[in-house]
Amino acid sequence: MKIDILYEDADILVCVKPYGMPVQGDKSRDTDMLTYLKNHIFEREKMEEEPYLAMIHRLDRPVGGVMVFAKNRSAAANLSDQVQDGTMIKFYQAVLTGELPDDYGTLTDYLLKYGKTNTTKVVDKGVKGAKKAVLDYEVLDVMETDDGILTYVLIQLVTGRHHQIRVQMASRNAGIYGDTKYNPKFMKVKKKYQQMALYSTRIEFEHPTSGEHLVFKQEPEGDAFDVIELTEF
Repeated sequence: MKIDILYEDADILVCVKPYGMPVQGDKSRDTDMLTYLKNHIFEREKMEEEPYLAMIHRLDRPVGGVMVFAKNRSAAANLSDQVQDGTMIKFYQAVLTGELPDDYGTLTDYLLKYGKTNTTKVVDKGVKGAKKAVLDYEVLDVMETDDGILTYVLIQLVTGRHHQIRVQMASRNAGIYGDTKYNPKFMKVKKKYQQMALYSTRIEFEHPTSGEHLVFKQEPEGDAFDVIELTEF
């Protein structure tokens, strides 16, 4: 599985994550992005020791799209600060099996992660361990199909919680197309690491050294998005 690199310099590496590939090593022992990219740098630069590469944010295994990694500790600290203070802006495109109440809006929930099952649920505000989750959305298109209504949306992730987009949409009966964990329409699918129609389509941040405002975009790829006519963003 090949990873397309969109940009690279001494501080950062921006690439396109293929769906189905884990960001870091897991119990499957499948090739992960961190290992792949470190090997790529190691072999290209003919290095004598493993290069430094830090993950700044995550994408779930069935999700593809744009990601940024840091190539040194200073860049990692700077980019992590941007994630925390909200100056790193992340947009996603998604196809939902259902409708949202308005053409655009903000979804706010409190989410609780269950470590043993690797799942997250919407809970009441006062529940111990619950974290506030916020996203903005805009409906790009609504389509009637033989299998029901599909909604094509653009999402700006304000907070970055575990499975946040998947859980918040599913809680409104508009789960992500192809999501075998949270969308009841796909829970019986047995295909391993099925692709879902959720894609990291745009990321904006300040370069950790120069301060230049950088924008990277990638249109959704894969069979899960073939169910709709994509709108370029």
